[in-house]
Formats: sequence, C-alpha cells, structure tokens
Amino acid sequence: MTDGSGTASEWSRAEAFLRGRGAARMPHPGGTLLEHLGRVRGLLAEWRADLRTRAAGLCHATYGTDGFDETLLPVTERAVLAELIGDRAEALVYLYASCDRGAVYPQLGGVEPVVFRDRFTGAEHTPDEADLRAFLEITAANELDVMAHNAELAARHGAQLHRLFVRSGGLLSRAAQDACARRLGPYARTIRITPADHGN
Repeated sequence: MTDGSGTASEWSRAEAFLRGRGAARMPHPGGTLLEHLGRVRGLLAEWRADLRTRAAGLCHATYGTDGFDETLLPVTERAVLAELIGDRAEALVYLYASCDRGAVYPQLGGVEPVVFRDRFTGAEHTPDEADLRAFLEITAANELDVMAHNAELAARHGAQLHRLFVRSGGLLSRAAQDACARRLGPYARTIRITPADHGN
C-alpha cells in the first residue's frame, strides 16, 4: 500500500499483519478489534476518505490509543508499519495514537490553532489542516462504530461526542457530519450529568 493504490492484495496484507499481531483475538465492542478496524475502514470508504486515511483508519489502534491500552506494535517499531502502509498513512496512525485527548479535544472547534500533545513523549506540536481533518475523520468513524456496538458507552458518551463533532464539524466531511448527526443526535436530546461535564 506504499504507493497509495489500495489494491485488494495490499488491503489483505494489512489485514494479515493486524491478524498476525493478535487483533483477531482482542475483544472489542462488536466482536474483535480486527472486526472493529475493518468497520472503521469501511465507514471511511463510505465517506470517500482518501486511501491513506482509510489505511490509517484500518490500522489506527496499532500503537494503542488514549482510550484503548492494548498495542499491536511498539512505537519504537514505526518503520514496520510505514513499510506496510506508507509513510503518510503511518504518520496519521501515530497522530491518532499519540493524541492526549484530555489536552486536545477541548480545543477542537475553537478559533486558535489546535496544539496536539503527544501522550508518548509529552511534546506539543500544531498539525496542519490536512492532518487535523484526517484525524477527525478517523475519530468520528472510530467513535460511531464503538457507540453502535455498545449501548452503555453510547448512553454515557453519546451526548459529549455529539457536542464534539458539532463543534468541530467544519473540519469533517459532509458525509461524516451527517453520520454523526444521525447516529449521535438522539443522545444530544437526553440531558445527562456526568463527572466529565464538570471537567473532573
């Protein structure tokens, strides 16, 4: 997939890599992590995301995330994933995985440039608009799939996620905006008080 063509054999190699790293054995809402990753890629394809963003969506949990502790590959071996899916797609995987959500999410939709904090290193940087858009597209696809397969999580976090994606909607594709409104809108009409609403 390093040439960005996204042929069937390239997708198969990426999926074989994930399977070989144990993704098919890791429980995840909706079945296994591998099934979840495939559905995230599918949503991104529905939204007409570019091939590199789809590849990043398929591999987005490779290094773990701020919300998912399991890892398939240590960040010290980033070159392994880059060789498989290309430098651009791997960089998006790292951006997604390294995001300190507590520091970044409150900035989304604001007027200032979004400053990312790397949860692995503590370093801060400002991603360019293309990277930020891809990050949000992957975030939306990931969260919508999780919410669709776990009613408890949807009830707990649906309203907050709806606010997040409405607030940052200008950086999402129209298809992603519509999907977020359709799937998360019902939770926005339910008033819930949680510790997160008070910043705890």
